[in-house]
Amino acid sequence: MSDPYASRTAVHEQTLGGFGTVRVLPVDAAADAAVIHRWVSEERAAFWGMNGLTRDRVADLYAHLDTLDTHHAFLVVKDGEPVALLQTYEPGADRVGECYDVEPGDIGLHLLLAPAGAEGARPGWTAALASALTAYVLLGLDRTRIVVDPDVGNDKAIARFLRQGFTAGPAVVLPEIDLPDVYLPEKKAQLAFLRREVAFPA
Repeated sequence: MSDPYASRTAVHEQTLGGFGTVRVLPVDAAADAAVIHRWVSEERAAFWGMNGLTRDRVADLYAHLDTLDTHHAFLVVKDGEPVALLQTYEPGADRVGECYDVEPGDIGLHLLLAPAGAEGARPGWTAALASALTAYVLLGLDRTRIVVDPDVGNDKAIARFLRQGFTAGPAVVLPEIDLPDVYLPEKKAQLAFLRREVAFPA
């Protein structure tokens, strides 16, 4: 089967032994809307905050995101199959920056994994994928610390970050954002941090 993503330029590409080749592609709002819409519409993705949106609205949101210098979205592809949606952002330009002391070199991260395929859960799969994405964010972008802000009720995501070496920070309330192009309700979040020297000890 040919790889429909092969012609697209990756910002990061990494082959992991026994896992496969991971490519991080800037989201193409029009081309990727169907895949992203399918993922964010599932009940398990309720914490992503996009349940109930139409595919066109999802495309519009990611087209808007593409106009920003501070927030970026990426489709993560493994061996030609889309497996995750990665978003990075500057914490100082985001509502999370109001809730903790932002350090130079910080970068925010949101990660939505694709649903498991027909083979079901795969031990070690998420950890392998996360290692490639961590390498891109901390080494490729030359950042010193990742901050994540999963919903306090999203136990799976919180546990996954802690297994990956993140340190739990405070539980905070992210303020509501009500702008013409984006609306985000108030969110109770569990902050967690991963420093580069922890992820990649010298």
